[in-house]
Amino acid sequence: MDSLSFRNQQLAKRVELLQEELAVCEAKGKKGKNKGDSPSQHALETKNVFDEDLQKKIEENERLHIQFYEADELHKRQEAQLRARLQELEREAEQHQDAVNGLNTKYTDTIERLHSDKARLELKTQTMEREAQECRMRAEDCQQQLRRCQTELSRQVKQSSSVIQEKVPFNDTKFVHYNSLNVPPHNRRHQLKARDVVGQALSFIQDLVAALLNFHSYTEQRVHIYPRDSSIEPISALNQKFSQYLHENAAYVRPLEESFLQLHQSITEDTVTVLETVVKLKSFADHFSSYVQFLKKILPYQLKSLEEECEAPLCTAALTAKNQELHGDMKRVTSMFEKLQNYINVLALPSKLASTSAVFTQLAGCLHSLHDAIKEMSKHYNQKAGLEQELPTVTQKLLTTSECLLGSLGSLTSSTGKIATFFSNNLDFFTSPAYSPKGSTVALSPLQAETMLANKKKASAYISAIKKPRPQSVPYSEALSNRRILTSSTESREGLTQQVQQSLEKIARLEQEKEHWLLEAQLGKVRLEKENQRIADLEAQLAAALGGSLAAQSAAAGTLTQSHEDTEVGDEESREQLIKTHYMARVGELTTQLQISDSKAVHFHSECRALAKRLAIAEKSRESLSEDVKRANQNITRLQDELTTTKRSYEDQLSMMSDHLCSMNETLSKQREEIDTLKLGSKVGKSFRFRRASSSVRHSQYKRPLSRGSYTSD
Repeated sequence: MDSLSFRNQQLAKRVELLQEELAVCEAKGKKGKNKGDSPSQHALETKNVFDEDLQKKIEENERLHIQFYEADELHKRQEAQLRARLQELEREAEQHQDAVNGLNTKYTDTIERLHSDKARLELKTQTMEREAQECRMRAEDCQQQLRRCQTELSRQVKQSSSVIQEKVPFNDTKFVHYNSLNVPPHNRRHQLKARDVVGQALSFIQDLVAALLNFHSYTEQRVHIYPRDSSIEPISALNQKFSQYLHENAAYVRPLEESFLQLHQSITEDTVTVLETVVKLKSFADHFSSYVQFLKKILPYQLKSLEEECEAPLCTAALTAKNQELHGDMKRVTSMFEKLQNYINVLALPSKLASTSAVFTQLAGCLHSLHDAIKEMSKHYNQKAGLEQELPTVTQKLLTTSECLLGSLGSLTSSTGKIATFFSNNLDFFTSPAYSPKGSTVALSPLQAETMLANKKKASAYISAIKKPRPQSVPYSEALSNRRILTSSTESREGLTQQVQQSLEKIARLEQEKEHWLLEAQLGKVRLEKENQRIADLEAQLAAALGGSLAAQSAAAGTLTQSHEDTEVGDEESREQLIKTHYMARVGELTTQLQISDSKAVHFHSECRALAKRLAIAEKSRESLSEDVKRANQNITRLQDELTTTKRSYEDQLSMMSDHLCSMNETLSKQREEIDTLKLGSKVGKSFRFRRASSSVRHSQYKRPLSRGSYTSD
C-alpha cells in the first residue's frame, strides 16, 4: 500500500505536469496558426504524441486504481476475518479466564476442606490413640484383677474343699442310680466336651471371618489402583461393578461369626447336645449359603478383572501366566466353598440322614481341600506380586496394597489350616453317639431329648421315693432340696443366730438331764455295792459265831447291826454329798465345754455357708469379668483394625488428592501459558489495527489528486 501510494503520488504529479505542458502547447498552437501551416502541422504532431502519452498514463493510472481497489477489498476481508478471529479468541480467553477463576476457587475450597479434614482426622486419630491407650490400661487392670481373683478363688476353693471334706458328711453323687426305665443318662461330660469344642471352633471361625474381610477389602482397593488408577483416570464399568459388590462383603461375612456365636451360647451344661437338637446350626448354614452365593456372584467379575489385567499394555507373558493360574485357583476355591455349603446344609437337616459319620468324614476332607486351594492361590499371588514389582510403572500404593493382600491370604491360609486340623482331630467326637437308648443305634430327636430330660427328673423323684429307708443317708430329694436351700437361701443372720441360740439352750438342758441321770445311776451302783459288801460281812460274822449260843449270838448280832447301820448312814451321807458335789462341778464344766464346741460348730457352719455363697458370687463375678475381658480385647482388636483401616484409607485419599492437585497445577500452568499467548496475540492485533487506520488516512489524502487527475483527463 505504501508503494502504491507513492506511485500514485508520482503519477498525479506527472499528470499535472503533462496538463500544464498541454495547456502551453495549445496556447502556442493558437498563436502559430496565423504564421503558417508548417508550425501548425508540427504542433499537431506534438499534440498527438502528448495525447498518446497521456492516454497511456491514464490507462496505467486506471489499472493502478483497480489493483488498489482489489488490494483494499482483500485487506478489508482479511481485516474482517481477523476481527472475527480476535473477538472469538477474546471470548475464549474470557471463558478460559472464568474457568481458571472457577477452578482456582473450587480447588482453594477443596484444599481448605482437605486441610480441615486432615486436622479433624489427626484430632480423631489422637483421640482414638488415647482411647486405645486407655483400653489397654483397662485391659491390663482387668487382667491383674482377674489374676488376683483367680488366686483368691483358688485359695478359697482349696479352703472350702478342705472344710467340706472335713465337715460335710453327705455326698449325693454316691447315690445316683438309674431306674429300670429305658431312659439314656444325661451325659454331663459330653456336654462339657461339646461346649469346649464349639468354643474352639468359634475362635477359628472368628479368625476366618477377619481374614475374609481383609481379603475382600484389599481386593477392592487393588481394583481401584490396578490396571487403572482411579485417582488419575476412571476405571472400567466392570471393575466399578466388581468394587461395588466387594464393598458389600461385610453384610455376608459378619453373620457367619454372629450365628456361630449364638450356636455356642445355646450349648450349656443342662442341655442335650447332639446333631439333631442343635437348631442354631440351621441359622449358620443359611448364612454360609448366603456367603457362598456372594462368592458365586463376584466370581465372573473377578475373572473378567484378571482378563482386563492381562490386556494391559505392560502385562508381560509371565504375568499373564500367573493370572491364568489365579483364574483356575479362584474357580477351585469357590467350588470348595460350594461343597462345604452342601455338607453343612446336609448336617443342618439330620432327619434325612441314615448316618452322619460319612458326612463328617467328607466334610473333613473338603476342609483340607479348601486349605490346599487357598494355599496354592496364596503362592501364585505371591509370585505375581514379585513380578509386578519389576514393572517400571509400579506405584508405591500398588506395592502396599499387594503386601496387605498377601498378608490377608496368609491369615486365610492359616485359619483354614487350623480349622481342617481341628476338625480332623475331633472327628471321633463328632461321629460318636453320645445319647442313644439302650439296645438302639437311632439318634435322638429334639422331642426325644426333651422327653429324656423330663424322664430324668421323674427318675430322680422315683429314686428318692424308693430309697427312703436308708438309715445313714438323707433321701435324695431331701438332699437336693437342702442343697437348693443352701445355695439359694435368703434367711437373715439374726434369724439363724436365734435358731442357733435356741438349739444351744435345748442342748444344754438335755445335757444337764443326761448328767443328772448318769449321776443317779452311779449312786445306785454305789449303794448296790455297799449292800453286797454288808451282806458278805454279815455272812462272815454269822459263820464265825456258829459255835456260840443263840442268844449271845443274837445280842451280838443286834449290837453289831445297830452300830454298823449308824456308821454306814453317816459315811453314806458324807460320801454321797462329796460325789454329788464333784459330779455337779464336772457336769457344769462339761456343759460349758459343750456349749463352746457347739458355738464353734455353728460359727464354722455359718462361715462355710458364707464361704460357699461368696464362692458362688466370686465364680459369677469371675465369669462376668472374663466376659468383660473378652469383650474388651475384642473391642481393642476391633478399634485397632478400624484405626489401621482408617489411617490407611485416609493416607490413600491424601496421596490421591496430592496427585490430583499436582495434575491440576500442571493444567493451570498450561492454561496460564495459553492465556499469556492469547494476550500477546491481542496486543499484536491492536498494533495491526492502529497501522491499518493510519494507512487508511494516508489513502484518503492520496485519493483527492487522483480524482482530480481523472476529472481533468475526462
